[in-house]
Amino acid sequence: MLQTQRIFLRALEPSDLEFLYQFENDTSLWSVSLSVAPFSKDVLRQYLENAAADIYAARQLRLMICLQQESTVVGTVDLFDFDPMHRRAGVGIALAAPHRGQGYGAETLQILEEYAAQVLQLHQLYCSVSQENSTSLKLFRQAGFQEIGVRKEWLRTAQGWQNVVEFQKILSDLFD
Repeated sequence: MLQTQRIFLRALEPSDLEFLYQFENDTSLWSVSLSVAPFSKDVLRQYLENAAADIYAARQLRLMICLQQESTVVGTVDLFDFDPMHRRAGVGIALAAPHRGQGYGAETLQILEEYAAQVLQLHQLYCSVSQENSTSLKLFRQAGFQEIGVRKEWLRTAQGWQNVVEFQKILSDLFD
């Protein structure tokens, strides 16, 4: 279920430490992850040890995006703010720079939507995207996420304030 012909999603493993260390400390991704400081290997090791917690307990789930042919990790996808009562979760995708623009994000969203609807029985997914992030805006629009509003001057950056576009997608109509 968690795969296409080109990619598959899998749980975190201890061997992901080095990838996560490089990925989480890539300052070009901090604006989308809202990070403001680097992560140590020790902190990430502890995160990996606890990442196996059930989504119902942790209220979040991170999966690694991997290429089918060589099992190379190319990014991560997160479900966060998981709310089982209202059957919704936020979604975030981040791909390593060499793997962007190749359709992996769209395939990841497709897999994640099916998993969220059929396994987790979520009603909807949502996300927040900086108005400056044209690639992510295009990704979520093409995936059928509906723009539901704009938060004005929501993110402070070195270049000034940025608006954030809020999206949601109702899943129950797609997979019932």
